[in-house]
Amino acid sequence: MKNVMFVCTGNICRSAMAEKYFNYKINEKKLEEKYRAISSGTSAINGQSSTENAIEVMKKYGVDLSNHMAIHMKDADMQNVEYIFAMTKAHRDIVLSIYPELEKKTYILKEFIGILDYVDIDDPWGWDYTVYENCAKEIVAVVDKLLYILTEK
Repeated sequence: MKNVMFVCTGNICRSAMAEKYFNYKINEKKLEEKYRAISSGTSAINGQSSTENAIEVMKKYGVDLSNHMAIHMKDADMQNVEYIFAMTKAHRDIVLSIYPELEKKTYILKEFIGILDYVDIDDPWGWDYTVYENCAKEIVAVVDKLLYILTEK
């Protein structure tokens, strides 16, 4: 099985949404023997729950974030993943500053799937529900493309 990790700041919005959506789609495609997503945050507080807006917006996609618990990147199993997908260039840079040996498997998520004009997925934390909706829509589209790339090879 190949483990995929999504990384953002607090692991309560973006990376959590990407992880849970990725796993939801993998299960739907009956590929859970091949792939599994996990997530972490560069500044996460271990055990923190996802935000209410993140939980609510992901329900639209059939994804339950209510039991998600954040994990700090330093407490995650960074070594045993096939891919590390950062939500922003800054997240990638932080990962590589701590784990330079992981350079060959650390990517900016949007860059990996071929989006090069604006590579960051902006943080919805602290914003209203509409911002979360837009962020979730972007994550879903990007993860769908990622799944296509990973599973159609």
